[in-house]
Amino acid sequence: MSGQEITFDEVAATANRLVNNGLPVTVGALRDAFGMASLSSVHTHLAAWRASQTKPAEAIKVDIPESITAALVSWAQQLAEEARTGLRDGLAQADGDLTSLLHLNEQLEADHDELRAQLAKVAEDRDQALATLAECDAHIERLTIELQHARDTASNALVGKAKDQLAIEGKDAQLAELRLQLERNVAASSAESDARLTAEMELVGAVTARDNLAAEVKELRTQLDGCRAGRRAL
Repeated sequence: MSGQEITFDEVAATANRLVNNGLPVTVGALRDAFGMASLSSVHTHLAAWRASQTKPAEAIKVDIPESITAALVSWAQQLAEEARTGLRDGLAQADGDLTSLLHLNEQLEADHDELRAQLAKVAEDRDQALATLAECDAHIERLTIELQHARDTASNALVGKAKDQLAIEGKDAQLAELRLQLERNVAASSAESDARLTAEMELVGAVTARDNLAAEVKELRTQLDGCRAGRRAL
């Protein structure tokens, strides 16, 4: 993120207001005034404004000998050159500090973007886990309905078969067949119970995955808030 772009007129107006209020005109003061403005834009426009505020020195007209005038001019030029040298050194140091600050700001913005991308990925994984959990719930519900239907079918089949056997065979043969049918029904019910237990275990795993993802989302949000607080401290 590069921040909001601003114009020279906006920077100049804010700088003049700070001067009128007796406050120093710095990059930090202007950044605070504009909020999330681009540091590079603030620095560029501030340098242009400072250059526009510099007034050329007026020549002093005095009636003095030419030799003295030449010496004074040479002395003044030397002083001006020394002042310009000091000013250039100061500006170079300020530019270096600003470059370092801009680099740090860009790094923080990059970290912020990376955390946001990680948070989006965790949210996507969480949504997928929730969708999987919903599918497991639906599958369990279908298995429950199928199990009940199988039980009803088995019961109806046992009743019908029992009636047919009672009409054909004696009581002992009927009881033996009923016992066989009951054993088969118990085996089928056991298999269906195992399938239901497997589905329930899958549901528990999905719920655990969902809780883990929620914890990761919370941790990433805490890291994101820490980065935001660090950037505001700058």
